[in-house]
Amino acid sequence: MFTVGLVVNPVAGLGGAVGLKGSDGADVQREARARGAAPRSGERAAVAVRTLLSRRPDARIVTVPGAMGEHSVSAPHDLVRHQPRAATTSSDTRAAVAALAGVDLLLFAGGDGTARDVLDAVSGLATAPPVLGIPAGVKVYSGCFALSPATAGFVAAAFDGTTTPAEVVDLDEDLYRRGAVSPRLYGSLAVPAVRAALSGRKTGSSATSEGTVEGIAREAVAKMRPGTRYVLGPGATTMAVGRELGLSTTLLGVDVVERGGAGFGGVGGIVAGADVSEAELFALVSGGPAALVLSVIGGQGFVLGRGNQQVSPRVVDAVRDGGGELIVLATQQKLAALGGRPLLADTGDEETDTKLSGHVRVITGYRESTIYRICPASKEFSS
Repeated sequence: MFTVGLVVNPVAGLGGAVGLKGSDGADVQREARARGAAPRSGERAAVAVRTLLSRRPDARIVTVPGAMGEHSVSAPHDLVRHQPRAATTSSDTRAAVAALAGVDLLLFAGGDGTARDVLDAVSGLATAPPVLGIPAGVKVYSGCFALSPATAGFVAAAFDGTTTPAEVVDLDEDLYRRGAVSPRLYGSLAVPAVRAALSGRKTGSSATSEGTVEGIAREAVAKMRPGTRYVLGPGATTMAVGRELGLSTTLLGVDVVERGGAGFGGVGGIVAGADVSEAELFALVSGGPAALVLSVIGGQGFVLGRGNQQVSPRVVDAVRDGGGELIVLATQQKLAALGGRPLLADTGDEETDTKLSGHVRVITGYRESTIYRICPASKEFSS
């Protein structure tokens, strides 16, 4: 019998929508809950399990009691003896992985911090199972994650035992919150050998010339209309848009800006909201014209759902209801590196992702743009 283990980090992704840029550490988790954050990893794990069982109903699911797995499985399943604490920590994840060492494939739901815990755990096992990440964290830069929860289920159902190494990387979240992005390679995990279904490791933009980014920013600002609120997602390219407007915006947060009108001589602008949460963003874009200005994650192609969870399904709907558009920024090199693969949306709501699918104009430089396909991450690999 094909046996699949499941481990869920219940606090993965908790800090995303409330603007905390991560979920590592008890203090951050308490602050996230105080701001009204709701767990999302269990629900995303449930999507993966349902997809797996729809394709392979004879699979045996073995998991951990409570929120670390059991709550995400509605079908018959087995439980290991490990009993996690009410407030789970990395040690609970490592212990759960060790308890599931005998499975044929281990699914884990979380982000890069969870991937590190899984790596630590399997490194200490005499015989380690292959693993596959269900993306549920704020930052998902490692290459061991499936494109989406549904994709994780598809891959698990088709797994034939063939594996390939995938890198595990992570950031120092304290430095990250202060605007320093310095991913570190920690090692690799054996994952199913289906490269097209994996998100791949995030690549940086260090080779991109400053002139290219500034040209993209100049073109984006040239297309802005006074009276419209523009949501600037995280990233160096969107931050350059703020500079072009004469504004100081955040590198890793979500900001809302407006271009100035006659009082600015047609140049300049104001910050309507800096480093906002999902709730703050929804209030700012509701009831008036707004647009989304988002960049592409290098090497992965994600536009929504990785590091910008503040741009939620209801925010997307509010922008669309007001007649707003999605403006995507990316260098030609970044698009070329995708090798023809589409841009991806993973908001956590398949209906929203489907509404966004089709073709979108991508600004690639000053007076330069191209039309590129965008699709739901859950449908890019579905078999």
